[in-house]
Amino acid sequence: MASKQRFAEEERSTERRMDGDEQPIGPAGIASVASVGLALYYYFLKGDRQRGLFVGLWAPTILSFASYLNGRKIRQQLDTLTRPASTIKDTIESMVR
Repeated sequence: MASKQRFAEEERSTERRMDGDEQPIGPAGIASVASVGLALYYYFLKGDRQRGLFVGLWAPTILSFASYLNGRKIRQQLDTLTRPASTIKDTIESMVR
């Protein structure tokens, strides 16, 4: 009985995490998976090993660029939160944006 309750709580917490702004797999993840698929196609099916390796290197590049952009977005949010505002209203408005 306790394990069923624990499982239900974990399921609800997972649903809450997915309801936010974060997507389980974003456009960068989809592009990376597509890049790996295309690389496998070139490498094994077409026999073009050099092109397969080249296309295969796109996936980490795409993911690192997406990580950089995400870090910039987080940094901007932190800057707006830590910047002193003249009034409480301005502080709340900067947090909502």
